[in-house]
Amino acid sequence: MNFAIVGCGHIAKKHAEAIEKIEGANLIAVCDKVPQAMEEYVQRYGAKPYENLIDMLNDPAIDVVNICTPSGLHTSIAVAAAKAKKHVIVEKPIALTLEDADLMINTCKENGVKLAVVHPNRFRPVVQELRKLMDEGRFGKLSHANATVRWNRNQAYYDQAPWRGTKALDGGVLMNQAIHNLDLLIWLMGDVEEVYSMSATRLRNIEAEDVSTGVVRFKNGALGVVEAATTIYPKNLEESLSIFGETGTAIIGGTTATQFNHLAIESLNDEETNAIIERVKANPLGKPGHQCIIEDMILAIQEDREPIVNGEDGKRALQLVLAFYESAEKKQRVVIDENNLISIGG
Repeated sequence: MNFAIVGCGHIAKKHAEAIEKIEGANLIAVCDKVPQAMEEYVQRYGAKPYENLIDMLNDPAIDVVNICTPSGLHTSIAVAAAKAKKHVIVEKPIALTLEDADLMINTCKENGVKLAVVHPNRFRPVVQELRKLMDEGRFGKLSHANATVRWNRNQAYYDQAPWRGTKALDGGVLMNQAIHNLDLLIWLMGDVEEVYSMSATRLRNIEAEDVSTGVVRFKNGALGVVEAATTIYPKNLEESLSIFGETGTAIIGGTTATQFNHLAIESLNDEETNAIIERVKANPLGKPGHQCIIEDMILAIQEDREPIVNGEDGKRALQLVLAFYESAEKKQRVVIDENNLISIGG
């Protein structure tokens, strides 16, 4: 299966490396407005360079387009790719507005192509183990959850490109860093019903937020607490996700949430619990998440099914971020109703 990458910045390297590892997958084209950005992909992978997107999309040999551009450009590229009958893999967030996310989802459906969103943390061994325990009902009735991202993105990071930290093309810590953690929160706990949030731009000279805190109520009645920041001195400190239930407690932690810091399940004895913890320790990173996403897209096309992380999944994570933004701006509770529309509550 033949792939093309649009946007040859930092994240594109992960896509190219993942494609290279997959048998039968080939990177045959790249597209970027800056010719020099494409040189590495031309030399290492033999990809054909394009400065014009439409010219690239006219190549009938391309099966899948991987979108690795700034977030604000995702929609126009995805729509063009779908209309050219190319399947689409888009980096997180799927888009920056719900309207754009719906446009991407609907255009892909109308043109009979698949849409996958890159939320690779779902494939981490520790997350897979936790999801299995939850699917088995090991936690009983859920009480609450906690999602924390305490990372460092210094001013030099934002100064790398003029679009970084802008509301139009990038977003802040919630949209750009913590959205992965929020995706896991929804995937494990279920849909969110209401949100109350506060955010600030405290230390970085950017348009969007560099720190955010908030609370959520899930539709199942459980509560949640979210803390996200890129202001942590002097480097990334932790990414954690904690789940608390009637008969189980789990805390995933580490710098990038790759290990069990705590696991206690009523229905598991010490030996069984330790076996799970040691299994994760033996292979904390597992297969790269980007590789998992791309391999799944190939299977989704071959089996004519939805990708594991599809457009609707990407929209749910985006929606939660936007609910946080709306609450922080209006200083009010925000309700997400049954039609997935954000509204202000009393």
